Amino acid sequence: MNIRIEWAYRTPKGTETFFRSEEMPAAQALLLAEDIERTGRAKSLQFVDRFDSTWTLKELKGYIKGIETEPHNIEVYFDGGFDVETHRSGLGCAIYYEQNGKAYRLRQNAPSSELTSNNEAEYAALYLSLQELELLNVHHLPVRFIGDSKVVINQMSGEWPALEKDLAKWADRIDNKLKNLGIQPEYELVPRKMNAEADRLATQALNGIEITGTLELTADEKS
Repeated sequence: MNIRIEWAYRTPKGTETFFRSEEMPAAQALLLAEDIERTGRAKSLQFVDRFDSTWTLKELKGYIKGIETEPHNIEVYFDGGFDVETHRSGLGCAIYYEQNGKAYRLRQNAPSSELTSNNEAEYAALYLSLQELELLNVHHLPVRFIGDSKVVINQMSGEWPALEKDLAKWADRIDNKLKNLGIQPEYELVPRKMNAEADRLATQALNGIEITGTLELTADEKS
């Protein structure tokens, strides 16, 4: 979770001013806030997340301690492909997360013969990623969903209406799943070349190649 620090500062002679930091990871914000408090000149201090919810120092410490052993700092890449001739689809997702001080990547793909368009395959790939998050026991956390489908990203973020019945059903299904898991989604549209891993997983599923597994990442792979 990214968060910003807001604090009121008072000089020894009583002059006061207000500061607001840039967004940063919660653990980094906690370290800085503790250092600010040690000066003894912070009149008030709070944290604000990207949903404009406020946190006290005690609440943030509790949050960080609570998620150490659970998956957090989660990014999801998803993609779907549809073969017009065979009416078969391939779904793929790559999930990056941290747990117990280590970084991991989960990859999963799946074929489907029940979808009718590329847009529907993209939605199904996003839903596949939610199923994997549920298996990871991810709940009540912000999650960043990254894809190259303008339709899915813009419809799920509320920028575009979902007018087609089939797509509207997928959107509702995904919203319900997010609500049940308590996940706070953030959607990001990227060029196809920046979604190459999920695209490759979807293509492999179309070609009958099953990919599943979790890998601990090295320091080089994290960056």
